[in-house]
Amino acid sequence: MSAFIVCALQIGSHPEGKARTLEHILSFEEQIIASQSKLVVMPEALLGGYPKGETFGTYLGYRIDEGRETFAAYFDSAVTVPGEETDALAELSVRTKAAIVIGVIERSGSTLYCTSLYFTPENGLEAKHRKLMPTGTERLIWGLGDGSTLPVVESQAGRLGGAICWENHMPLLRAAMYAKGVDIWCAPTVDERDIWQSTMRHIGHEGRCFVVSACQIQPSPEVLGIDIPHWDNQRRLIRGGSIIVDPMGNVLAGPLQDREGLLSASIDLADIPKARYDLDVSGHYSRPDIFELKVDERPKSGVVFQK
Repeated sequence: MSAFIVCALQIGSHPEGKARTLEHILSFEEQIIASQSKLVVMPEALLGGYPKGETFGTYLGYRIDEGRETFAAYFDSAVTVPGEETDALAELSVRTKAAIVIGVIERSGSTLYCTSLYFTPENGLEAKHRKLMPTGTERLIWGLGDGSTLPVVESQAGRLGGAICWENHMPLLRAAMYAKGVDIWCAPTVDERDIWQSTMRHIGHEGRCFVVSACQIQPSPEVLGIDIPHWDNQRRLIRGGSIIVDPMGNVLAGPLQDREGLLSASIDLADIPKARYDLDVSGHYSRPDIFELKVDERPKSGVVFQK
């Protein structure tokens, strides 16, 4: 069967940490089962958190001790891959019979990465993708991924791949992933802006693939009891905006805003070759006689031991 249901789960990181966030994710199990979805995409940095507005005490040329304390707490809230949290998500995938794509903050050694994890009911944790280019001051707290984590995962929902938040604005990354034959583009994000919807529709139309984007939702600073400089104290930090798009760029569901929930749509993978009839950007529309993209997928470790 090429037709089935896919979902975006729009929720936010719990202010009390990853254990409470995981508990909240698991509370949607019955809804996921009832939806009969074969794929659930969850937001960027859901486990580990997206500390919007936090400076970590960094100023040009110096850092203050209070910021180091804040980073240490954030470091402790990150997850190891694999680990206790990934085991729980793998079990959720089995119980719901749905593939899961989720954004986490991954702790590796003493470095944090903004990462997407891919789970299938058959094989558990299949792959991970580390964000290649953190945006703006995200670069202060997250390391940069390399070409070794650009997976496309075979699943009952087709070939899954994608990018995290503003990576979706990287044309060469999109070209590389299109060439890998992505059927469903999974885009965890925290970008709540209206123009994000345009980006998701463009990727669906350009790549002739389905797009499932899940965005976090976060309360206002007033509700959280914090102060964010230059931010309306009563405005949500992240209002959501999860969306599902077809291979012609049409919106199938969403955007879901200002509330959490499971956004779902019925898709048919048979629509993909129909859409690529007149536009296959890594095939008949690619002009390889003019353009060539080389992708280095070797892992880049700062230290290599040879014997």
